[in-house]
Amino acid sequence: MAHHHHHDTKITQLNRVYIISLVLNGAFIIVETIAGIMANSMGLLSDAGHNLGDVFSLMLAIAAIRLAHSHSTKQYTYGFRKSSVLISLLNAIILAVAVGVIAVESISKIFNPTTVEGDVVIWTATVGIVINGATAWALAHSHHHDIITRGAYLHMLADALVSVGVVVSGMIISQTGWNLIDAITGLAVATLILISTWRLLAESLRMSIDAVPEGINPDAILRRIEETDGVKEAHHLHIWAISTTETALTVHIVVDDITQSESIIQNVKERLTTEKICHSTIEAETENSLCNHNNCC
Repeated sequence: MAHHHHHDTKITQLNRVYIISLVLNGAFIIVETIAGIMANSMGLLSDAGHNLGDVFSLMLAIAAIRLAHSHSTKQYTYGFRKSSVLISLLNAIILAVAVGVIAVESISKIFNPTTVEGDVVIWTATVGIVINGATAWALAHSHHHDIITRGAYLHMLADALVSVGVVVSGMIISQTGWNLIDAITGLAVATLILISTWRLLAESLRMSIDAVPEGINPDAILRRIEETDGVKEAHHLHIWAISTTETALTVHIVVDDITQSESIIQNVKERLTTEKICHSTIEAETENSLCNHNNCC
């Protein structure tokens, strides 16, 4: 019960961080968009577009955290936990689309350069550094919690670094009048977003098709099971994510003494718990048992 209370407290604190981040970034988008139009800065407008994607991502993350801890029903035996993986995948796809839009606009600016107000760019991007940096710091203590929080943390950290780049481009424009640096900054923003998004996209896609979650080695898990007293062999191992925070496993184990199977299974489950696999279904059998798994359908 104490663990459950601690877990609920952690989720509540995480929700609070997301909501505060959502409000701050939403307000900044309005300011940055207006400043970008006034300064005619592709760097500011592209960063505002990315921030808009981040706000949407934060909204999805709040929904995903709640869904990831939903209760099971007769029709949805794992609740709506898998939807957190789908939301993470949607988040990554949205960011990938944003990369394409920013890149196209920046390339257009290269061939059709315009005058950019460097001072407006500098001050606006500086505010972005403060807001995105503060958000990243707030998420820093929780970014290993799951793929959604880690994704939000990386996006905010990337945004803070992007804002630093925009400030530098604003300084260059103010000092030299070289307006082309604004479009180059836009392309740099797109590249940085793509790099930070690629791993999130790949991992979300893997989880959505029930691949083994990142960080889990099936061979190591199999060895860990077979090292349990009373287990002679393990086979038919399946590992998949039921949410962005929970992993499930099914396996058949061959035991020496079928009468001790209940205690052996319990020992295996305890070993799996140390590997952060808390949902396991284990079938015990003897060497003489007929395992006709391949022909069951």
